[in-house]
Amino acid sequence: MIKITELRILSLESFIQDKNVPQNEIHLVWLGQAGFAFKFNHKLLIIDPYLSDYLSKKNKGKLFPHIRLMDVPIYPENIKNIDYILSSHAHSDHMDPETLSVLSVNNPNCRIIAPAAEVQEAINRGVKKEQIIPVNDGQIIELKNDIRIIGVAASHETLKINEKGEYHFLGYIFDFGGIKIYHSGDCIPYDGFYNKLKKLDINIALLPINGRDDYRLNNGIAGNFLIHEALELCRECEIKTLIVHHFGMFANNTVTNEELKELKKKSSKNRQIIIPKINVLHKIKR
Repeated sequence: MIKITELRILSLESFIQDKNVPQNEIHLVWLGQAGFAFKFNHKLLIIDPYLSDYLSKKNKGKLFPHIRLMDVPIYPENIKNIDYILSSHAHSDHMDPETLSVLSVNNPNCRIIAPAAEVQEAINRGVKKEQIIPVNDGQIIELKNDIRIIGVAASHETLKINEKGEYHFLGYIFDFGGIKIYHSGDCIPYDGFYNKLKKLDINIALLPINGRDDYRLNNGIAGNFLIHEALELCRECEIKTLIVHHFGMFANNTVTNEELKELKKKSSKNRQIIIPKINVLHKIKR
């Protein structure tokens, strides 16, 4: 049985500075949007960090200005001991050029895991080619200290595949010593999706819940799971813990506080639902 304990932390800087955690205990914190940091067996991994104001500068004066609703929780220049960075796809709130370029320079020994279809885009955004580990759907990457990463195709409205059969949008299974945490990246359900996940014996799912509609899609904002779809995924795939994300960052692409309160009420002994906060550490162990 997986146990999750929540503890308040002083700051993300303090969390990131010390990579020592009890053996086989996973420490997880939310970075906002789809970003999370994990510590396990003296390794620090970060996925989809959006730690800048890049999108508000890029979209100034547009219909969706992408002004941050939450402060940057930690600046990239203050992160200097990362072992692995993962990007799920090339949208700038997941593969942020103003975050990745700084992290790449300040962490020369880290490796950056990205969809094989987006390797060149990662390089264009400031990542050094020699740091990149390309991954595709179904591929297993063996890392150090009993950590494995498994690529899982994601449908961000569509399953986008290049001529080499490489998927542009991925989720990842983090296998930390047998505890499996699934980060879907940006995703909606697609044919065969549940059957694929059922075979992976996932313990915890990190799923985006900002939803989707024609208005956003017609204005260039691809969608994610609706709340009921995230719950259905966990039921169908027998995932006991759901940690939601991709909310509270941009006014035109989030759920409401009322929806989050209603979602929290659905948490039970059979399925734990966690609404993460920036300053809360989640300790995970058997």
